Amino acid sequence: MQLTIKLIRGQDNLAVAADLVELQQKHSDDYNSTWKEQLKLHEQEDKYWDWEFKFQSVIRKQPNREGYAIEYDNETQGLMLIETQMHGSRLTPGKRLVYVDGIASAPWNREVIQRPPKYKGVGTTLLSFARKRSLELGYEGRVGLHSLPGVEKFYDRQSMIDLGEDEDYDDLVYFEYGLWRSSELDVK
Repeated sequence: MQLTIKLIRGQDNLAVAADLVELQQKHSDDYNSTWKEQLKLHEQEDKYWDWEFKFQSVIRKQPNREGYAIEYDNETQGLMLIETQMHGSRLTPGKRLVYVDGIASAPWNREVIQRPPKYKGVGTTLLSFARKRSLELGYEGRVGLHSLPGVEKFYDRQSMIDLGEDEDYDDLVYFEYGLWRSSELDVK
């Protein structure tokens, strides 16, 4: 699977064609060799995420898990892990949704680390793709996730519904998208 998507280059706001692909070993390696130290240096909440484990033990061994990456200029720009069968909607009880189990943008694409970011639109594109997968699975665009502290405003800007802190999930704020039509998605 490979989709051509659009990112915006931060230095001049020009669009560049990048690829959204299934997560591979290379992406996990990029996280460990290139991202991790920068995330630690800048005290990012996802600095201890283990994408090697997510790839080897979760995605490769659990058929209800899928991983995706955005690549541009031979660099991993973003990563996402989703769960596709076990989560239910809080907005529409009794209906399934795609649950985003992890989503990350490369350190150089985060405004809190680099201004302007090298590429904009990584997280937005990954969320749009999660909605597309939700539609493909018959879940009508429903997507849910728990936000790391300090990132809630990003999900607010994505028009996700803030359903408050979840005491069963380390008090992280839970967000959800409701129904959506495929004509409204950025990722075709």
